[in-house]
Amino acid sequence: QVLLKESGGGLVQPGGSLALSCRSTRSLFGNLLMAWYRQAPEKERELVASISTNGSTTYAESVKGRFSISGDGPKGTVSLQMNALGPEDTAVYFCNVKRPSVGMDLWGTGTSVFVSS
Repeated sequence: QVLLKESGGGLVQPGGSLALSCRSTRSLFGNLLMAWYRQAPEKERELVASISTNGSTTYAESVKGRFSISGDGPKGTVSLQMNALGPEDTAVYFCNVKRPSVGMDLWGTGTSVFVSS
């Protein structure tokens, strides 16, 4: 069974940075879409950033220019570098890996990020 585990969350002051990491229990092969989502209190889960096997990336408008996603399927890792953090970034962050060709859709259990003075 393949499992995902996030780490790196914590408390940071506005303007600070955090690096999140997600690791799989198995190497992941094929055409993958790796992503980070987040869910703030009383809000629905939203896509933050994604990266495909060919290196193509997408970002939510709210994080564009501040966050950077990277991933390595064979190593089973997905990372998210977050800079210039603000209170609006406070949320539980989840990693996700999809392989649409075989219907694979994996989720971690989340890591909490708190941005506050």
